[in-house]
Amino acid sequence: MVSTASPRHAVVVEDDADIRGLLVLILEQLDFVVTEAPDGLSGVEAVRNTNAELVTLDINLPDIDGMEVCRRLREFSDAYVLMLTARADEIDRLNGLDTGADDYISKPFSPKEVQARIRALFRRARTPAAPAEDQRQVDELERAAVVQQSLLPRETVRVDGYDVAGAFRPTRSVGGDFYDWYQTHDGMHLTFADAMGKGMGAALIAATVRAVMRSVADTPAIADAFGSASATISSDLDQSGSFVTMFHARLDSSSGKLSYIDAGHGLALYVPADGAAQRLVSAGPPVGILDDQQWPAAELELEPGDSLVIVSDGVLDAHDSLEDFVVNVEKVTRNGATSDEVCAALLELAPAATAEDDVTAVVVRRKN
Repeated sequence: MVSTASPRHAVVVEDDADIRGLLVLILEQLDFVVTEAPDGLSGVEAVRNTNAELVTLDINLPDIDGMEVCRRLREFSDAYVLMLTARADEIDRLNGLDTGADDYISKPFSPKEVQARIRALFRRARTPAAPAEDQRQVDELERAAVVQQSLLPRETVRVDGYDVAGAFRPTRSVGGDFYDWYQTHDGMHLTFADAMGKGMGAALIAATVRAVMRSVADTPAIADAFGSASATISSDLDQSGSFVTMFHARLDSSSGKLSYIDAGHGLALYVPADGAAQRLVSAGPPVGILDDQQWPAAELELEPGDSLVIVSDGVLDAHDSLEDFVVNVEKVTRNGATSDEVCAALLELAPAATAEDDVTAVVVRRKN
């Protein structure tokens, strides 16, 4: 999480109200004071008036386009500019960066990827350490850490024909990461989630998510189960002003069929024994962002030698680009003899000395 003694200011320039609202939530979770702008001209004035240090900038705007906005900003501002657009061809990418943008991301985007890109931008100029925490803050973090550790599965999953492992390394700030699994008569269920925020609030939301997801285990269809659980979770999220990214999967061990739903997580990879790794695309936004949201389920088949790898954004944060992240996770997965070894190596991709967030990994490998 980006954290400073004095607040950072950000401006979101986006004409779509739903996307604008999501970006505001993402930036507020990074401790920014956020100003919204529905068009380019008001965005330029907002940056001028707030002396913003970060701008998220849509290219397709109703008045002047994002390219022109960026050019005007560079006349008076050195704010980091993160461009967002649904036009993902290479010409747009090059044009955007030529106008003075610092980075570029295509819609639809993962909230975690946006946060990781922003952290990477601000790592270029780290700020002095924050003042020492008072004892009350220390006590809260210690209690939150106990709650967070209690969410991790105590039992080892032993599914015939599969090697399953998980690993978790918290940071001092304590986040909302957790994973949970349990065996079923035909295989296993797996949940990987991250409640946005830090401290006891995030830990308690994570505890609620774990309990609710376990309560729908007997619902036959994964989409129905996830829809019911998300509706229950959303009421708590509304009160806290938070949201949760989740990856939930059900494995049929005999066939290797994996049914899954990705709600804004976007950091799960399918690594086949042969062929390139594939990042599993989110089916929709995080839970708690939009009312009455539905997430369609997807499927893949784990053949002998194939692996499913899920990591938290702490691993993504340690990389300069999403492409580097995918390459390194695939390399680590292929080099590990066991799922335990792969999990340990994944955590090492985000060294403890520099990690700014919890680091979590789960690996499910079908044995040869």
